[in-house]
Amino acid sequence: MILLSHPTANQNVRQAALALVEANLLAEFWTCLNWKQGGFIDHSLPARFRKELGRRSFSERVEPFIVTFPWREAARLLSQQLGLSSLTRGESGIFGLDAVYQSLDRRVAKRILHSQRIDSVYAYDNGALESFRAAKGRGLKCIYEHPIAYWREVRRYQQEEAELHPEWKPTLGALQDSEEKLARKDAELALADVVIVPSTFSKNSLRDAAALRAPVQVVPYGVPQVSDASKENRGARLAVLFVGALTQAKGLSYLLAAAAKLERHIDLTLIGNRVSPVIPSQALLDKHHWIPSLAYNDLLREMSRRDVLVLPSLHEGFGLVIGEAMAHGLVVIATPHTAAPDLIDDGIDGFIVPIRSASAIAEKLELLLQDPARLREMKLAARRKAAAHGWEVYRRGLALLAREVVS
Repeated sequence: MILLSHPTANQNVRQAALALVEANLLAEFWTCLNWKQGGFIDHSLPARFRKELGRRSFSERVEPFIVTFPWREAARLLSQQLGLSSLTRGESGIFGLDAVYQSLDRRVAKRILHSQRIDSVYAYDNGALESFRAAKGRGLKCIYEHPIAYWREVRRYQQEEAELHPEWKPTLGALQDSEEKLARKDAELALADVVIVPSTFSKNSLRDAAALRAPVQVVPYGVPQVSDASKENRGARLAVLFVGALTQAKGLSYLLAAAAKLERHIDLTLIGNRVSPVIPSQALLDKHHWIPSLAYNDLLREMSRRDVLVLPSLHEGFGLVIGEAMAHGLVVIATPHTAAPDLIDDGIDGFIVPIRSASAIAEKLELLLQDPARLREMKLAARRKAAAHGWEVYRRGLALLAREVVS
């Protein structure tokens, strides 16, 4: 039986928990918050609190296995809402995300030492070290999910980008990671019995990781149910979407440069929080449609109103928005430093463009502008591809691998 641990439990973690439940492998699922939607307290909260807490609710099948350790994560969310940024800043904030990860990790380690039901521990990058140490002390298996690119590769790309575009450096957060944090990541990697990654790019980024001892298995994340809600292009202007933090790690400046070339022919919507108050400038954001944050279902509705998603990331362990967009009939333009090569047939149901190439992005957008028939054809092909990569496929693959590890 497996103990699964993750403090914030995003979509792929929820699906991992469900996969282990379906395979009768889940002993406990440790997270920080388990919010009950629709109750009295939920209805009495301000909308901004409800939206954030609504992301922390779980399916009925997973509920019986959940154990929460909420106080530090609750304090982090409250501090964010109140604008108390000093309490949540980076690695130093007492209620920062790193502190939340490590707090849950320590609590799970104590649980492992005193539970006889657990055979294996499944934890995630930057939140596994103490849990894995406790597991090794008891001879348990350690399953390590590494949902991002390896930190050395991430740092290399971001250092290069800071030299190419120094004005965007404030948005490149990996350059601020301490040596202690990076050593912790390598220590986690060294303790793993198997490493699970969601994309070929993520796997390849680990090739030169000296700490790696375990086999690396690719289990691609899934895609939501294919929607029939998207609409055809309504006119001459192409509806283009970007989803993600407004950071140069996402290659944002290259999209904005491409948009500047085609600004009379496209409508660009940016959905994501600002990382820096300086760049991109407010004046530049005002040229386009900017939405700082959306609840998941609202995001999917926004997708259904667009033609194209552009994700020009320098490094991305997967990029869940790629599959979400394809499921809603969007043509995705993404770099090979994402899951795009695992999901997209270039030129058929999307496009794969080089990193750092505004001209390549503009070329693909212009092609779709000039050929509405191809746009319609590619949107249909994107839906067909998405239908073959549902979350149920991910759950079956993950359960099969987990069973092999623990048997």
